[in-house]
Amino acid sequence: MKTAGYMPPAVVRRQTVPTTSAPQIGTTATPTATSITAISECHEHGTEVFCMFGTTEYQVVVPATATSSLPASYTDCHNHGSELFCVGPDGGDVEVITDTTEETQDDSSASGTETTDEEEGQDCHFHAGVEHCVGTEEESAEVDCSRQDRDYNIPLRVGLLFVILVTSFIGVAGPILLAPVLPVRFSVVFLVLKQFGTGVIISTAFVHLYTHATLMFTNECLQGVEYESTTSAILMAGLFLSFLVDYLGHRLAKRYTKTSGPGNNELISVLVLEAGIIFHSLLIGLTLVVAGDSFFVTLFIVILFHQMFEGIALGARIASIGHPPHNVTKTSHAHTQVSPNDDKSADSTEVAPQLSEANSSDEEVKRVSVVHKVLMASAFALITPIGMAIGIGVLQKFNGNDPATLIALGTLDALSAGILVWVGVVEMWARDWMFGGELVDSGAVVTTCAGVGLIAGMALMSFLGKWA
Repeated sequence: MKTAGYMPPAVVRRQTVPTTSAPQIGTTATPTATSITAISECHEHGTEVFCMFGTTEYQVVVPATATSSLPASYTDCHNHGSELFCVGPDGGDVEVITDTTEETQDDSSASGTETTDEEEGQDCHFHAGVEHCVGTEEESAEVDCSRQDRDYNIPLRVGLLFVILVTSFIGVAGPILLAPVLPVRFSVVFLVLKQFGTGVIISTAFVHLYTHATLMFTNECLQGVEYESTTSAILMAGLFLSFLVDYLGHRLAKRYTKTSGPGNNELISVLVLEAGIIFHSLLIGLTLVVAGDSFFVTLFIVILFHQMFEGIALGARIASIGHPPHNVTKTSHAHTQVSPNDDKSADSTEVAPQLSEANSSDEEVKRVSVVHKVLMASAFALITPIGMAIGIGVLQKFNGNDPATLIALGTLDALSAGILVWVGVVEMWARDWMFGGELVDSGAVVTTCAGVGLIAGMALMSFLGKWA
């Protein structure tokens, strides 16, 4: 029988967890009211009484006057409808609170709020169709490598494909079309533009491509790649491949044209540069399209600037083919001047072969007309939209977590990074500043402007690396 003169308190249930079985908390079955036959180890928490059944703690409703002498146990537990009662030593019934619905709902609500807060605190973006979130500690859970269904706005992607095409062409063709008509007094502007492009290429190699390749090879869905330096090894292979092509190209040019002047060297280095850019631009188009709509617009804006900056970098180098830097020309003339005490015939004997070789080299590279340069630029402008078109075609089948996809994307990213490291550091940065480039003997103002352009290219492209 029920004890008169009291109101049952709020529904409460506590569960103690043995330290030896902590990992099994989520799978331990909670006892039901019908399975409880007796409760023991009764004790107080403040003014409330609790007893144990196994490892579960239940609240027991007892008269306020009875709390001073708690029995060790209650037996003969039985049900009256949905309520559970047990018999005390005095033969009276006491109610045992077993309803956990309210608490469970409260816990679920609290858990859901916490999860939402965690998601809001994360910085999530896409790499090759794989959503990558950083900013909070990841919970240990089973990795799901299956294809994720997302909302894809196909008409929007098709329309923005042409926006990427136009923007890329403007970026890469602008320097080519301006170079022939740019007055000599504005050559410093073109020089700064070239150094800005150098910074863009170097940042693209390290911040974008190398980082993306590392994310691919360390993806949890890719099992069996136990070599920690996989990305670095493939980058080194791309570096060596670029050197080999560059070296053999110079040797062949010297053999068949009887000269390996700066014009031929520049043409070969630009072709290697464009090859590296085309590799990863194809991947950029693919990864842009397969990103979910929740991040697509943001990523598109970033890629738009990325293509513009990279187009300027490539276009400035293509435009410089066949146009020797003004500073180098002036410096060479200055160095060939003779003092009044020198023999003029000796000077003419030394200078004539140099001028003849330079003119021969220039004649070779002059064959690269503006039309041919625009065609080279068009290859860059078209390749990213082609990647986007491929992405649209496989949109409903693409799985960025597939091991084969991760290996393919990671390998191409790392190879492209190696190519751009060689071209950016050796062919562009070192050659312009130390090995016969226009900045070897330039004045303080020109050198400072070029340095600012170089740093600006690195900084802006590294900033875009936060999203792409």
